[in-house]
Amino acid sequence: MRRVQARLRTVATPDRVCASAHVENHGVGPDGRFFRGLHGGPLSESVYDRWWKLAREKALTESQVASPLVRRPYDLRHAAASLWLNAGVPPTEVARRLGHGVAVLLRVYANCIDGGDDTMNDKIGDALG
Repeated sequence: MRRVQARLRTVATPDRVCASAHVENHGVGPDGRFFRGLHGGPLSESVYDRWWKLAREKALTESQVASPLVRRPYDLRHAAASLWLNAGVPPTEVARRLGHGVAVLLRVYANCIDGGDDTMNDKIGDALG
């Protein structure tokens, strides 16, 4: 089965991310990419995979590297979805930024939401007056 070419989408990025040392030191590509290949386009999968493995080794402990923790770059989508949902970003906006609908967001990522029971109880109590 052949994978359909993904369409490009613009995702708003918080100023805090855009002002990172990486952007200050290296800029962005002509199309706004933070990380790009030698000629400005996307990184090849083999290059991306190699750098990902090196980054994990630098950022994680030995036992974390041996674990499945962010073994694939794709795993960061789950971390991002969980962070955004726990931060109170509306599911419609989280779904848009991830590039799919709310039904997919809730089916795939709803189990990523962790904790916050006290905060949710406070919100429900506030709504009840």
